[in-house]
Amino acid sequence: MHIEKIAEQLERTGYIVLDNPLLAILSAQLFSRCQDNDTQRFHAARVGRGLARKQVDAIRGDVISWLDDADHIDHAYLVWMEQLRNGLNATLYLGLFDYECHYAIYGAGAGYAKHSDVLQGRGRTARNRILSTVFYLNENWQVCDGGELVLFEPTGDSVIATVNPTFGKMIIFLSDAFPHQVLMANNQRRSIAGWFSAR
Repeated sequence: MHIEKIAEQLERTGYIVLDNPLLAILSAQLFSRCQDNDTQRFHAARVGRGLARKQVDAIRGDVISWLDDADHIDHAYLVWMEQLRNGLNATLYLGLFDYECHYAIYGAGAGYAKHSDVLQGRGRTARNRILSTVFYLNENWQVCDGGELVLFEPTGDSVIATVNPTFGKMIIFLSDAFPHQVLMANNQRRSIAGWFSAR
C-alpha cells in the first residue's frame, strides 16, 4: 500500500484510482463472496432515511450485503481498510474514525442516479462521511458492459472522471466533494462500496 501516493493525490485532486491495490488471492476471494445467489445475504438497496427508506429501482437498482467481520474473507478486506485509515490519518490528519462497507450487485439494466454520499440528519447515522471507496469485482469487463462510475465536479454540472469498473480497480474520493452516478450496466456488475466517517 502506497499511503504517500494516495495521500498526495487526494490532497491534490480529491480522488485517486488504483489498479490492483489488493493481493490477487484476496480479490478472487472477495469475488466469490459477492454472488447474488445467496438470497439470505443480499437484499434490495433502499434510498432515504429512517422510516422514509424505500426501494426505488428508478433511482438505485442494486442488491447489497454488508461485510461481516466474522467472515475471514470480509475480515481481510476490513483489515486492509483499517491500514488505509490509519495511514491517511497519519499523513492527512483526516480524523477518520469508522469504516462501513457492503457488497453491491447491479443486474443488467440497473444503475444509480446522481447522488452524494454525505448523510444528513441527527443521531448515529448522521456521522460525517469523509472518504468514499469503491472496489470493483468484474471479471472480463468490457467497455460495452457499461456500469461506469461518473464523478462530477462539486456543482454537479461537469464530469471530471469516468471509471470503468474492471476487476481489481479501486477508487477513493472525498465524499462531500463529488456527486457521482453509476451508469446503467449491461452485464452483472459487482463491487464493494464503503465510507470512512468522522465523529
